[in-house]
This record gives sequence, C-alpha cells and structure tokens, in this order.
Amino acid sequence: MSSHKLYRDNRMLGFFLDNEAPAGLILPDSVQKANAKEFVERVSNLADMDYTQLLNTLVGELVWIGVKIMATMAVWIVGRWIIRRIIRIARAAFERRNVEASLRIFLDNMIRVVLSTLLILTVVQMLGVNMTTIVALFASATLAIGMALSGTFQNFAGGVMILLLKPYRVGDYITAQGQSGTVTQIKLFSTQIRTTDNRTIYIPNSSISTSIIDNYSEAPVRRVDITVGIPYGTDIDVARTEILAICNADERVLAEPAAPVVLVAELADSSVKLFVRVWVNTADYWDVFYSLNERIYTILPQKGIEFPFPQLDVTIKK
Repeated sequence: MSSHKLYRDNRMLGFFLDNEAPAGLILPDSVQKANAKEFVERVSNLADMDYTQLLNTLVGELVWIGVKIMATMAVWIVGRWIIRRIIRIARAAFERRNVEASLRIFLDNMIRVVLSTLLILTVVQMLGVNMTTIVALFASATLAIGMALSGTFQNFAGGVMILLLKPYRVGDYITAQGQSGTVTQIKLFSTQIRTTDNRTIYIPNSSISTSIIDNYSEAPVRRVDITVGIPYGTDIDVARTEILAICNADERVLAEPAAPVVLVAELADSSVKLFVRVWVNTADYWDVFYSLNERIYTILPQKGIEFPFPQLDVTIKK
C-alpha cells in the first residue's frame, strides 16, 4: 500500500471520529453533515451492553407497546360508548324541541359520522402515527375519492337542500321521479318512500332535489274532483240537487274553504258531463273520493237519472 493512500485513509478515519474535516480534504455535503462520531459511539455502547441489559431493554419496550395498545383499545371502547350516549341525548333533545322527523334522522347520521371520524383520528394519533402524514394522505385520498364519488357528494348536497327548503317531510305522500309513495326516511344520500302496495323505493337526493315534486300532504285540506255523465234531456237542476244532497250527507265533506258545487263541464258526444267538487281533510281524500263515486252510482238511478252509454247515430241512404 502506498504511503499516499495510507495518509489519505488516516485523514478520513480522523474525520469520522472527530467529526471535523482535515484541512484541504474535500468531502461531499452529505458526509460533512453526518454525525458519524455519535453513530460510532452508539454502536460501541451497543456492543459493550451485556445480554441481560439488552433483554431488559427489549422487555421494557414491549411492555410499553402493550400498555399503549391497551390504552388505545380502552379509548376506542370508551369513545364508542360516549358516541352512543351523545346520540341518545341528542335524540331526546330533538324530541323535546319537536324537531321534525326528517331533520332528526339527518342530524343523527351526521353526528354519528363526525364523532366516529374524530375518534378514529384520536386512536391513530395515540398509536404514534404522524398526523401530518395522515392529513396529507387524507387530502390525497379525499381528492381521489371525490372525483370517483362526485355523484355521492351531489346526493349529500341534495339532502342538505331538501332539509333546508323542506319541499317534503317524513310522512308526506309525494310523487317524484315517476314514483309515488309516503316518505319514510330522508337519509344523507337518498330519500326512502313506501308505495301503497308496500314497496320501498330509494330515490337519490341529487335527482329528487332538482326534479318536480308533487306533495299531496303539505296542505291540510284538498279538493275532490269527480266527473259524472248524465243523458241529454236530463234536468240539470234535478241532477245537481241530488248530487249535492249526496255530498252534504257525508260528514267528512267540508263547508270551508268552499261548499260543494256541481258544474256543467262538457257537452260530450253521448252525455252531459258534470264536475262535482268538494273539499275534505287531506287524510280523508281517498276515502271520500271512492265513497262519493259509489253513492252517486247507487242513488242517482233510484232518482230516475240513468247513466248514458256511448251512442252512435247511423244514417243509411238507399
């Protein structure tokens, strides 16, 4: 080995032990900034440590890790119990303040999601995970998931708009997106309705919030419209009197906002069509509709007023 090489190696070793570069020796920045001396001391101390001390150190670390895991599990269990308790308290408060059912369900889901997210972040932090890294990963994941689930976020925004504008509430009978039924739940992303034949339909909030909604239950009273055909030549006043008597005999028919009326609506090909209009409570609408139709069909023939059939006059020329 040449004397020049020996001299250079000795200078390098002196740098690593003293952490100071000899004069005239040019080293990379990464080497100059490294705390080589401290590293060598740690390795020397580890080599000098006996096996008993090393075992005690490892056992101590394992015990500390076990305690941390048990504490984290305890926080998770207690946190879940606290979340359930908070939700029960919130539900009781909503009931005392008579908050409508649709808003109660929405807020219940919102509280559950927010508190569960905070609990998960707390548990992750207790395990020693760097929250800066978690936040960065969460932001990246949120962007990717947001692009993939843009429709889901639109449904969430639609649910918020429904609760703010209140075009319908839980218990209302509505028609929307070609479906009719009673609203049973307004969830974060969809509205659940039940049809008259007991089918459950889920309509996305994004579509229902921007569509035409026919709410049959919002007004306290509704008007029942019935069309009755009578033959040509029938006395209109007699027919009107008999139909009004049938309507007024039903206790569910209201005098306000307007009394029952019978109007001549159309002179059709085979009959004179009369419009019968009565006001009832919204809950009585269908019962009164079917009842009046049946009674008109039964009573009018008894009063000598028949129902015409379609007629066609045919002229034969020889």
